[in-house]
Amino acid sequence: MKKEDLFGAFTKAFGAGGDPRAYFSPGRVNLIGEHVDYNGGPVFPCALTLGTWVVARKRADRVLRMASGNFPLVKEIPLDNLKYLPADDWTNYPKGVLSVMAGKGHRVGGMDLYFHGDLPNGAGLSSSASIELATAVAADDLFGLAVDRVSLVRYSQEAENKFVGVNCGIMDQFAIGMGKKDHAVFLDCATLQYEHVPLALGTAKVVIANTNKRRELADSKYNERRGECEEAAKLMKVKHLVELSPAAFAKRKSQLGSEILLKRARHVVSEIDRTKRAVAVLKAGDLKAFGKLMNESHESLRDDYEVTGKELDSLAAAAWAVGGVLGSRMTGAGFGGCTVSLVEEAAVEAFTREVGERYTAETGLKADFYVAGIGNGTGRRA
Repeated sequence: MKKEDLFGAFTKAFGAGGDPRAYFSPGRVNLIGEHVDYNGGPVFPCALTLGTWVVARKRADRVLRMASGNFPLVKEIPLDNLKYLPADDWTNYPKGVLSVMAGKGHRVGGMDLYFHGDLPNGAGLSSSASIELATAVAADDLFGLAVDRVSLVRYSQEAENKFVGVNCGIMDQFAIGMGKKDHAVFLDCATLQYEHVPLALGTAKVVIANTNKRRELADSKYNERRGECEEAAKLMKVKHLVELSPAAFAKRKSQLGSEILLKRARHVVSEIDRTKRAVAVLKAGDLKAFGKLMNESHESLRDDYEVTGKELDSLAAAAWAVGGVLGSRMTGAGFGGCTVSLVEEAAVEAFTREVGERYTAETGLKADFYVAGIGNGTGRRA
């Protein structure tokens, strides 16, 4: 949506006047390093050029008004009575952020907020975190709070954990708040130490394919895998699996006594190693090697961690079979959601057509494709 259309939609929803400002908050995709964050390992996400716009304006009272171009729900709520209500749907995310900010002692007044996004909901591209950072950055700017960005990232995660009730890690909010154009973020989720690594794609594009399968198993399987990893770490006498190099794991794996635990731990240890190697080959400018590591990551998630499923496997296999693809893998929790592929620009049109046809023939479902650039983190745009 063009900025002038955004401001027009804002005026239609809330009326003219004041000093409305526009902010953009990206979605994110994790390029490699899946299901390792809760094992102490590093992740490697990037911010996308797809995301959420919000037009925000200060009010003279302590009322919060929210509307969206994506959903019919419109809410008007006293700022001093922010509570989680299931019926409030998507508005719980901005409510949660403002509630956390108030609890930290930040003086935020009433606002009119109009949201419009182009992220598919429930696909694993972090539309909720995108909304959270959009709200946090807008409030910080409008009221001159001067809160450091990492704190805004933490506030957004806290809103999702404690206000909305979703036990997510910090990767989504961090990548969205701290993203940098043409770079990925090599992030240690335990310490929040991070490095912006140049991602020079040349003529390649990031193509995200949405399975359009409901991810009904993701939460239960996530908890199951997390428990299996904790048990494996305990049996091998480490706090987190990140402490084990591939060589150390090979020496200790006999301590597990279970094929399931062996497979789960093997994925985590190998995926952490792949992520570190992925950063190294990118720094060397070797996109082909990076793509090969993406493929290996998917195979490990399929065979050892068992979180892919027919739909994601069909998309990945179709991507590997067509020309112009450097690498392709599932991204996110699994059991539905999306794959991320690096595709030569000249092959993108054929890729979406051929992969889409193969996927439909295999599953009976229709995939949606999104071609994205790698952009900056959340910030004011107008």
